[in-house]
Amino acid sequence: MTLAVLLALLGFVSERRRLRYAHADLRGMFPCLPQQSGYGKRLRKALRAGLDLIQRLAASTSLWSDDVWMVDSTPVECGRSRETARRSEPAGWATYGYCASHSRYFWGLRLHLVCTLGGLPVAFALTGAKADEREVLLQTVDADPALVTTHPSQTIIADKNYYGRAFESALTDRDLRLLRPARRGEPERAGARLFRPLRQTIESIDQTFKGQLDLERHGGRSPAGVIIRVLARILALTAAIWHNDTTSQPIKRSLIAYDH
Repeated sequence: MTLAVLLALLGFVSERRRLRYAHADLRGMFPCLPQQSGYGKRLRKALRAGLDLIQRLAASTSLWSDDVWMVDSTPVECGRSRETARRSEPAGWATYGYCASHSRYFWGLRLHLVCTLGGLPVAFALTGAKADEREVLLQTVDADPALVTTHPSQTIIADKNYYGRAFESALTDRDLRLLRPARRGEPERAGARLFRPLRQTIESIDQTFKGQLDLERHGGRSPAGVIIRVLARILALTAAIWHNDTTSQPIKRSLIAYDH
């Protein structure tokens, strides 16, 4: 997992290139490096360890106690050709979807993120492109009951897609308060003036994953391969924030010190 995080931060999107680099320049730190097939198998088996490490690092930062979360989803493209969509292993789980933020259709998955205002990933889920964001949020919260009990009376900031009386009631039952902009035909909602700058915050977090950690160039060809490569990028961001917080850096989400 350490090697996976390091290579994700350095921007290697090809597994062959990242392993060639590791064998050439990182032998001192990793003297027992496997070949590509062995590395992939070990990485996929480390999924549970990676999830545990993300949670442990996140919980040991000062950002973990933030009483405001932001929630959003972003595309994770898995292919562009029609043949890929028909014959690829993720086909069926990966589907066609539409990204309103970038006005484009894509074939792949969606990464649903719950983050603090500082960009620290608190919870996440990887689903098909057409999954209902509201249902995914509720299932994500329910998958880790301790998350809510350790963050009582939490406020969640979301976009217009997180709507509905039944949905808001379900959040209230979980001691969560929803803030979102009003949809067309609705009266103005509380906190509306806060949404514009905070919307840019969640967009910038998505851009960190895509622009600096190459989320959409993950290179996974199987469901397990996609999952572990996405998880490695979430772990990379969490580890960078943890280190920046531990060393009292002014910008917790900055990756500049780690990408070269």
